[in-house]
Amino acid sequence: MSAEESERDREALPQANRLPFEPKTKRQKPPKVASKPLAQPKTSEKQVSKQPPFSKEEMAIPQVVSQRMIRRVAGFCGIPTALGITTLVVSYLLAIYSEIQLPPIAVLLVNMGLFGLGVLGITYGVLSASWDEERAGSLLGLGEFSTNWGRMVEVWRETRQKNV
Repeated sequence: MSAEESERDREALPQANRLPFEPKTKRQKPPKVASKPLAQPKTSEKQVSKQPPFSKEEMAIPQVVSQRMIRRVAGFCGIPTALGITTLVVSYLLAIYSEIQLPPIAVLLVNMGLFGLGVLGITYGVLSASWDEERAGSLLGLGEFSTNWGRMVEVWRETRQKNV
């Protein structure tokens, strides 16, 4: 089957069978150029610029900061999640061993709320930790959260401007 035949078949398909991102026409492939074997690879400017400006060790989160984040995530995520599981167990025990019947929707909404807080606790735990190795930060981390949130938003804006 030639490229022209497949193109005609493609155009004959109804629009409903097409994917929204599928192009209407097929792009022509550039002709293949025979590659010549290079005797010795040369380091060009493009290859040098592809190397990351920092090494993995320089980009890694310091151990002290990482442990601080883990402790905060365990607290801000673990407590609501444990309460959500406890709510399930308590509602089950109340229904079985006593005459108290809780509405199932109430149990569902309380559990969804607590598990949702657990998910948000992951983000808050990371962002509320002090990213400075020398400083431990406050107990709740409200100041650190606003500082780290500002840093994150700034990077998002820079990335968006680079991609435009």
